[in-house]
Amino acid sequence: MVTDTRKSGNAKLWGLPFADVEWTGGFYKERFDTCADFTVPHLQRMFESKDISHVLENFKIAAGEAEGEFDGTVFGDGDFYKWMEAAVYTAVRREDKALLDRLEEYIALIGRAQQADGYISTKQIIGERSGKAVRLGDINDFEVYNFGHLFTSACLYYRLTGRNSFLRIAGGAADYLKNLYGDAEKNGEVQTAVCPSHYMGLAEMYRTTGERKYLDLLKKAIALRDSVKEGMDDNQDSIPLRKHEKIIGHAVRANYLYAGVADLCLEEADPELTEVLHKVWKSLVTQKLYITGGCGALYNGASPYGYFFKHQLVHQAYGYEYQLPNVTAYNETCASVGGVYWAWRMLCLEKKAEYADVLERMVLNVNMAGISMDGKKFFYENMLRRAHELPYELIWGQERAEYILSYCCPPNLARLLSQLSEYSYAVDECGIYTVLYGRNRAKAAFSGKSVTIVQETDYPYDGKIRFTFETQSVEGGAEFDLHLRIPAWVRKGKITIKKWGEAAATDAQNLSRAQAGTWQTVRIRQPEETEVLLDFCMEARLTCAHAMVEEDVNQVAVERGPLVYCVEGMDADIETLDELLIPSDIRLEPEEFGIGGRTVLSMKGDFLKRRSLPGEEEPGEALYRDYVNSGYDKIPVRLIPYFAWDNRGLDEMRIWIPVTDVQSV
Repeated sequence: MVTDTRKSGNAKLWGLPFADVEWTGGFYKERFDTCADFTVPHLQRMFESKDISHVLENFKIAAGEAEGEFDGTVFGDGDFYKWMEAAVYTAVRREDKALLDRLEEYIALIGRAQQADGYISTKQIIGERSGKAVRLGDINDFEVYNFGHLFTSACLYYRLTGRNSFLRIAGGAADYLKNLYGDAEKNGEVQTAVCPSHYMGLAEMYRTTGERKYLDLLKKAIALRDSVKEGMDDNQDSIPLRKHEKIIGHAVRANYLYAGVADLCLEEADPELTEVLHKVWKSLVTQKLYITGGCGALYNGASPYGYFFKHQLVHQAYGYEYQLPNVTAYNETCASVGGVYWAWRMLCLEKKAEYADVLERMVLNVNMAGISMDGKKFFYENMLRRAHELPYELIWGQERAEYILSYCCPPNLARLLSQLSEYSYAVDECGIYTVLYGRNRAKAAFSGKSVTIVQETDYPYDGKIRFTFETQSVEGGAEFDLHLRIPAWVRKGKITIKKWGEAAATDAQNLSRAQAGTWQTVRIRQPEETEVLLDFCMEARLTCAHAMVEEDVNQVAVERGPLVYCVEGMDADIETLDELLIPSDIRLEPEEFGIGGRTVLSMKGDFLKRRSLPGEEEPGEALYRDYVNSGYDKIPVRLIPYFAWDNRGLDEMRIWIPVTDVQSV
C-alpha cells in the first residue's frame, strides 16, 4: 500500500493517494478492470467456500458461530486480509456499495472472533479450546504475519472509506503485540519474525493514526530479531540484522524484512540500517535477480554459506551468487510482490531511479505472469522454461490453477494489481517524479500547489508518452519540476517541451544511453500552456547474462521496452524448442496478437533450427555425445510477452535461447 510519508522527517518522496490518481485506459486500466471484474470475486468465492479454503469458516468457528475444527493453511487469515485490501481498492473505485457492505460484515465477524486481550489468529483460538494448539508455540504458525496483514488492511480500509471498525480491531492486536514484546524483553527471546509483514503493518498504523506508540513498537520488533538464540539463514536471523551483507534464505521473508526496515528508515534516519539495505539490495540486483524480476531461485536446499558440520536447510530461497536455473526456477509470486514494496520504499528513501526500474521490471514481467489473462488462474512459482517432459517432479504444477493449497500468492497479486495507480508518480516538496508510465489522470499536491497531470500513452508497448497539466491552486507561483524517469533499457529517444500562448516555443533534448536509469528534470513554468512529449525508441534487443550464470551461457533473451519476451511451442513449427537458435543479427517486427481475449504486442522473426541428417540415429540416454554440426534451416517464430504465457494450453516455453553468429542458411 502506497502511503503519504510527508510527516516522516527522513522521507524524500511520497506517493499520491488512491483517490487522486486513476488509470484512464491502456494496459494498467485493463489489468485493474480484470482484477475488479474477475479476480476479486473469484477469490471471494474461494475464501467463502467451506470445502475449498475454509478461511471464512475458521473465523466463524473462532467466533463461536459455527461448529468444527480449524482447517486450511495457518496463514489463511493473512491471505484473507490481503484479499480485503484488493476488495477495498476495487469497491471504492467502482463505488460498489454491496461489496463495501459485505466487507463491513466480514470485519464484524473478525471482531467477534478476536479475543479480549486483542489476540486474533483462528488456528490458535480454535485449538486452545481442545488443547490442540497454543499461542506462539510454533514460529511456522505465522500468527504475527497474520497480524501484519491485518494492520495493513485495516489502515487501508480506514483511509479509503473513513470507517474505523477494522482499525479498532488492528489497534487491539497491536496492543497484544506490545505486551508480548514487553514480556519478551524480560525473558530474553522472541520468535515472531517469520515473514515479518508486521513491520510494514506497524509503519502503516503509525502513518494512519499518527500515534507514536506504533513506531516505537516497530523499532522494538526489529531490534528483538537479534534476541533469537538459534536463528536460521532461512529466516534471516542467524546473524544480527546490522551485520547483513548478502541476501539469503526464504525470498518472501527477506523482501518483507527489508521493506519493513526501509519503512523504519523512512521514519527515522538510521545510517547503519540504511547501509545494510544498500548491501543486500546490491546482492539482489547484481547477483540473484532473474531477468523477469523473479526472486528466490531454489525450491529447497542448503544455505550456500554453511558448511558440512553446520549447514542449514533453506526453502523458497535465494541460493548462491548467480545461481539462476530456468526449469526449476522457484520465484514465488509473493517474493516479487514483496520486492515491489521494498523497491518502492527505497525509492521514497533515496530518490534513485534504479529502484523504479527494478519495481517496473517486477510488476510488468514476473508479477503479471503470476495471473492468467482472464484473472482467474495463478502461478505460485514462476519458471523461465517449461519442457515437454522432465525426469523429475516439480513441487508445483507447470500450469496456472484456480486454487492452490498455499493460497498466499493470489490475494497478494490482487492487492498489488488493484493499487498500481498509486505507483505511477511520487512527489516531493518541489515537483513530481514519474514512476510507472501508463494512461492516467492524477492530482498532485505539494508546497501549496495543486496540479492535475494527464498522461496519454500506449506504454508498455509504445514509447511515446504525452503529459499535459491543469492547475487548481497555486501558492508562490505556478512553477514546478517534472522529473522524467528514463528507464535503464532506453538506448535513444527524445524529450520535447511544447509551449503555446504568447510565449509559444518548442525545446527538444535527445536522449542517449548515458541518460538511461536517471531522472531528467523539466521545469514547468506555465503548466496550462505546456505539454511534454517523451519518445523512447522501443527496438527489440538481445540481452545476455553475466558469464557466471551458467545456465544462460551462450544464450540470449529478447526484450523490448520494459517487457521480457518468450517463445511458446505453439508459436514455432518445431518438434522441441531445444532445437531453436536465434541469429545474432535477427530482425524482429512487432505485431498485435490476441491471447486469452486480450491483445498483446508480439514479435515475429526468422530463427534457426538444427537440421536433421538423413539416417541420423537417436542419441538415446547417453549423458554425453558427439557434437555434430548438421547445418540450420530458417523457421518463422513468434515471441510473446512473458506475462502472457500459459494462456493457450500446455506447451514448451523458453526465455533464454542459444545464440549463433550464423548470418544465413
